[in-house]
Amino acid sequence: MSWLLLIELVLLGLCSGFLAGLLGIGGGMVMVPFITFFLSKQGVQADLAVKMAIATSMATIMFTSLSSVRAHHRRGAVRWDLVRTLAPGIVIGSLLASLGMFALLKGSSLAIFFGLFVGFSATQMFLDRKPQPTRQLPGTAGRLGAGGAIGFLSGLVGAGGGFISVPFMTWCNVPIHSAVATSAALGFPIALANVAGYVVAGQDAPGLPAGALGYVWLPALAVIACASVLTAPLGAKAAHALPVKSLKRVFACLLYLLAGYMLYKGLAGR
Repeated sequence: MSWLLLIELVLLGLCSGFLAGLLGIGGGMVMVPFITFFLSKQGVQADLAVKMAIATSMATIMFTSLSSVRAHHRRGAVRWDLVRTLAPGIVIGSLLASLGMFALLKGSSLAIFFGLFVGFSATQMFLDRKPQPTRQLPGTAGRLGAGGAIGFLSGLVGAGGGFISVPFMTWCNVPIHSAVATSAALGFPIALANVAGYVVAGQDAPGLPAGALGYVWLPALAVIACASVLTAPLGAKAAHALPVKSLKRVFACLLYLLAGYMLYKGLAGR
């Protein structure tokens, strides 16, 4: 690994860790475009680069989630009742995505899907539509289904689920700071189940670079994980200092930028 790549990965880890704590998105939606770019510079074929970026991004979330959720938990913001009821569906949905659909889809298709879905999520958050005051979270069966959708979609785009779970919880009248904190806690089961699937599904993928474990790029995982755990608690602290509307707008603007980049990559690769 060159010194330049090492520095780039450290900076990416520091930024993604902060955003993981701030927005509850696991940092994955920041990492996927950048890791795709880094792998392309290493000569990895475009479709494979997108898949490896998604898988590696998801693997780092196992570390940033633990770091950021600890900071949120100290402030009493995590809804552990929601974590317990959403997690089973998340694990099932994640395995279905990472072991099945992920391996079948082309990298360019995954990139386009990433861009479209993230753009939709950004619009919903930016408009700041108020939920009906009487709307509540669904019951056990509904949460199992919601968890399955969160895990499945997260597995296709390599994000910790915050871009789905945060809007879902706020739509059900969960306060934004609690939604962000709970999303950070949900990032660990999402990442763990998906990474297991990526490793198994990518064992025989052609063209894997040195240091790959299935679709996971281990050198990048090691550097980003070490850097991101340093800044995730700082992001969590900042999240509790920001007003609700500002936090939503920051979230939405970040998603628009990333959606645009990945749409470009996906369309260029077709």
